[in-house]
Amino acid sequence: MTLYETITAAVREFEQNGYQSSERLAYWTAKIREAAERDLVPENQLVKTLRDTLGQKFNQVASTDALLKKHVGVDRFTIDRIKPKLRAELDRRIMASADLIKMNREESINKTIQRFQGWATSIPAGGSTQVETVDVKKHIRKTMAQLPFAERRVLIDQGHKLLASINEIVAVDGGAIAMRWHSHYRQAGYDYREDHKERDGHVYAVRGNWAIEKGLMKAGPDGYTDDLTRPAEEPFCRCNYQPLYGLRQLPSDMLTDKGREALKAGAQNSAASKVTISVRAK
Repeated sequence: MTLYETITAAVREFEQNGYQSSERLAYWTAKIREAAERDLVPENQLVKTLRDTLGQKFNQVASTDALLKKHVGVDRFTIDRIKPKLRAELDRRIMASADLIKMNREESINKTIQRFQGWATSIPAGGSTQVETVDVKKHIRKTMAQLPFAERRVLIDQGHKLLASINEIVAVDGGAIAMRWHSHYRQAGYDYREDHKERDGHVYAVRGNWAIEKGLMKAGPDGYTDDLTRPAEEPFCRCNYQPLYGLRQLPSDMLTDKGREALKAGAQNSAASKVTISVRAK
C-alpha cells in the first residue's frame, strides 16, 4: 500500500477500536514507516538527480570563460590551475546535499510516526465516533507531504552555496585583496537576515593578502572576511561577494600612506606613458 492508503487503514482501525494494545500500535507504526520509505525516491536516483542538477549549475558558473568574465584580473592560467579545487567543491556539495536530504527524510518519517502515535493513543478503547478522519490523515501526512518542497529548497540552497564557494576559491587563489558584500534584501519575497542587509556594500579585507604584506593596505572599519559568516554559509542565504583585486577598488580608509603613494606613482607613470605614445604617434 502507499503511505496514504496505509495511514487510511491505520486510522480506520483506531477509529473503530480505539487504542487497545501496544502491539497493534507497533504493527501500524512499522507499516507506516515501510510505506513512507517505499514512497520516497530511491537513494541512488536521488544522488543522480543531485549530481545532474548541481553539475548543470557548475558547468554554467565554473567554465573558464564565465570565471574570466566575473573575475576580471585573474588570468586563464590561474583558473586552469584551480579547476581541480572547483571540481572537488562540486563533489563535496553533492555529498552534503545527499546527507542533508537523507537526514530530512528520516526526520519527516519520525515526525509522521509521532503524529500517528500521539493521535492513536488518544482514542479510548472501543473507538470513537467523533473522529474527523480527513483532518486526522492530513495532520499525520503533513510533514511527508511537504518533503518534496523541502528537498527542492535544499537543492536551491546548495546551488547558492556551490556558487559562493567557487567564487571564493577563485578570488583567494587569484589574489583578491578584499571582498564587497552584496545582499539581495531588495528582492521581492526574499526572507533576508537583517544583519546581512546591514553588510550590503561593506568591504572586508582578505587576511594576509599580498597588499597587506607589502604595507599598501589595511583592514578597514568592517574588518576581515574571516570575522563573519561567509555569503551563502547560513541556510538559504543568497548573498554573494564581489572580489576586489586592485588598490584602486578599495575605500580610501583601507589604503596606507604607502598605498596612496603607490597609486599616485602609478597614475603619474600612466600619464607619462600616454604622453609618450601621443608624441610617437605624431
